[in-house]
Amino acid sequence: MRIDAHQHFWKFDASEYGWIDDTMSALKRDFLPRESKAEMARAGFDACVAVQARQTLEENDWLLGLADADPSIAGVVGWVDLQADDVGAQLERVSSHPKLVGVRHIVQDERDDGFMGRPAFRRGIARLEDRGLAYDLLVRSHQLPAAAELVGRFPRQRFVLDHLAKPDIRSREIDSWERDLRRLADCPNVSAKLSGLVTEADWRHWTADDLGPYLDVAFDCFGAGRLMIGSDWPVCLLASGYARAMRVVTDYVSTLSDVDRDRVLGTNARRFWNLPIGETVR
Repeated sequence: MRIDAHQHFWKFDASEYGWIDDTMSALKRDFLPRESKAEMARAGFDACVAVQARQTLEENDWLLGLADADPSIAGVVGWVDLQADDVGAQLERVSSHPKLVGVRHIVQDERDDGFMGRPAFRRGIARLEDRGLAYDLLVRSHQLPAAAELVGRFPRQRFVLDHLAKPDIRSREIDSWERDLRRLADCPNVSAKLSGLVTEADWRHWTADDLGPYLDVAFDCFGAGRLMIGSDWPVCLLASGYARAMRVVTDYVSTLSDVDRDRVLGTNARRFWNLPIGETVR
């Protein structure tokens, strides 16, 4: 099984997706599983994990409905208000669905640098382990120290870092990002997605060589046992077609052992989220 660990779906509405500005006009349309499934099939992938793009409870229902209708969606990472007094009830509502495998908050857009240290947020994180839910860390590189501090407080909670914390590939900044990523990777309960990198590079002129040093660091930090490939489709379309974005990682792992290659391309994702999928979903 080859699994794309990070995709999004939406029916575009400008009022609901305000972060999609005029520089991202390619994203101003609907993106649904039928198109995703065709892209995956051409690139040799079998299934995906759908990740929230709006911070609403209603989106959970919509994504889980898509997953019920289309087996190519193996799992859903949704959203609940982890700071809410009724977070337990919110989790009760969504966690009964077998394809709800994790939750995420868009911390990268929080203006409060201490957001992940808020007592209410941490109380919400503490409720995830009992539900068997993972947490996606969506942070920018300057937020990595705070992420490492959070993760260290919850050694039994499963975390996965989205997009390697968005290093500034366009400017070839790597030293401070690498230092802080290594600190996070020292926590054994954290995995990471090799996703979203093409849109951190120069959208028009990037090459695989631009991304190579960042992949080198990721593999040195996490090893093949804690990394998983992800496309960040359709956001990746700002800089690359689906197949080319995925080929950066598939080419990189082509020299690894069969076991390690399979880990990165599917086994890790399946085990991390305990994905409820059969041997074939095509």
